Amino acid sequence: MIGMVEDNKTVRTSRKKRSKTILSLSSQEKAFLCAKIADNYKAQRLSVLSLEGLCNFTDYFVICSGQSTKQVQGIVDHIEEEMGKAGYRPIGIEGRKEGRWVLMDYEDVVVHVFHDPVRETYDLESLWSEAPNVWKTGERDGREDA
Repeated sequence: MIGMVEDNKTVRTSRKKRSKTILSLSSQEKAFLCAKIADNYKAQRLSVLSLEGLCNFTDYFVICSGQSTKQVQGIVDHIEEEMGKAGYRPIGIEGRKEGRWVLMDYEDVVVHVFHDPVRETYDLESLWSEAPNVWKTGERDGREDA
C-alpha cells in the first residue's frame, strides 16, 4: 500500500511498517542543504546564488569546486545520495562521467560542481553578478571561510 504524507513529514507504509523521512523545504533551504552536503564532502569555494526574480528556470544556483575529476564525481554522488534520503531526486544530471562540470537539476535549485580549472573558464558568479551570494559563514556550522 502506498503511504501518505502526514503532518510530521513522514511517509508510512502499512505493509512494511517502515518510515521514510521526507523533508518539506523551501527553495532556499533546499539550496543550503545541497551546499552543506557538498561542504561535508570537502567541496571548495561554495556559493549559493539567489536567482529569484532574475530568471524563470530556477531560484538558486549552488556552485562549488573539486580539486580533481574524481572529487567532483564524489561530491555529486554524495549530494545525490543525501538529497535522495531527504526525498529529493534530481530531474537530471549532466556531465557526471567526465567530472569536469556536473550540473544537477533539482528544479528550483541547480547545483554546479566544477573541476576547479573549468570553473575559472566559465565563471558563473561573474555571469550572474546581479544574483546575491546568500551562503554565509553561519550556514557552515560556524566554520570560517578559507
